[in-house]
Amino acid sequence: MKSPAWPIWALLVGYPVWWALGFGGLSVVVMAVPMAAILWKRRPIRLPRGLGLWALLLAGYALSALTLGEMPPDTYGALSSGRIVGYVMRLALYVALLIMVLYLGNLTHKELPQLRLVRMLGVLFATTVAGGLLGVFFPRFEFTSPVERLLPGWISGNSFVQNIIHPTAAQIQKVLGHASPRPEAPFEWANAWGSNVSVLLIWFVVGWWVYGGRHRKAAAVALVALASIPVVYSLNRGLWIGLGVAAAYVMLRVGGRTRLTIGLAAVGAAAVFALSPLASLVSQRLDNPHSNDIRAFTVSATIQAAGYSPVIGFGNTRNALGNHRTITTGKTEWCGECGHPPLGSDGQLWLLIITQGFVGAFLYVAFFAGAVFRHWRDRSPIGLAGVLVMLLVLLYMFVYDGLVTPLSLYLISFALLWRNQSVS
Repeated sequence: MKSPAWPIWALLVGYPVWWALGFGGLSVVVMAVPMAAILWKRRPIRLPRGLGLWALLLAGYALSALTLGEMPPDTYGALSSGRIVGYVMRLALYVALLIMVLYLGNLTHKELPQLRLVRMLGVLFATTVAGGLLGVFFPRFEFTSPVERLLPGWISGNSFVQNIIHPTAAQIQKVLGHASPRPEAPFEWANAWGSNVSVLLIWFVVGWWVYGGRHRKAAAVALVALASIPVVYSLNRGLWIGLGVAAAYVMLRVGGRTRLTIGLAAVGAAAVFALSPLASLVSQRLDNPHSNDIRAFTVSATIQAAGYSPVIGFGNTRNALGNHRTITTGKTEWCGECGHPPLGSDGQLWLLIITQGFVGAFLYVAFFAGAVFRHWRDRSPIGLAGVLVMLLVLLYMFVYDGLVTPLSLYLISFALLWRNQSVS
């Protein structure tokens, strides 16, 4: 008899297949159908504390459809199919994530042991490292997915949709003043890769090091060493800060020999890194903070626009008039990066503010902060790791959009914390 936990195995271990097919992060929407069917057979359904906040967030987003046609001052663009498609995809994702959390929490530990779920995330970490290396060494690798071929042009041509359904190895950007690849495979954006690899690294360490034997630990060291290459080449300052926060958190919350071992390992890794060619790349990135002015402009414009619909927002992003340099924007031969920056594109917090107002942003923060508060005393490896992920969610919301795949990993981590309460 097939295990009722098969949908999560298909989602995490089978993720490379979803990516190649063109579903990518929206695979959770597809797998939410069998998850919902399994839940329906298990009534009454157990609910975790705090899930009401996510339900309110979902309800608020449904209500924000009323303002999809509204245009706040200093933005432009009429209501279009692209805006509606983006809204529907986000709504479907939020609903699917709610179903996924309930599904995971209502499986017994015999049906899906905690360690098995953690190791599934570890497999996805290995997939992510492989995708990162692909982006470093073969940055122009891409192909047309089956989903992309089947969708009508008015849907597949939408930029938000295109990033999900068209598999690419890397984004080529001029972060250092010249074209350089930033790994993104097997996810939708380079920043999504950065967020995801840090979250998956945490669970990989738990599954392969903390609960691993000698051979697993040796494999873990080798894979983490390989991961350092795309981590540096990602030029992702948010990721680097997140890893620093994670290291500090572990040092503060564990003691004894574990703390000493981590400290010595960190010193050794830092020395090796400083002597490697990767160190100069980090130095170049820190010397080229090209995105700071852009972020400052879009954040300011987002908050200003949200003031015209502070309770339910505008349902989707809007394009700003002008950018941080000028009130007239657009791509030219001498400025290929010029354009109209979408409001809410610089972090999940700002995305929520423009799409769901300040109320939606508050509910999101309260949901994850509440998880930290409730589970802080859980000092098991899974409890410590889950709380760390919740803290990274609150950090990353200032610089990373949670859509599409990061939110799935955030909510799986939330479910791991919830399930950990019932471990005997």
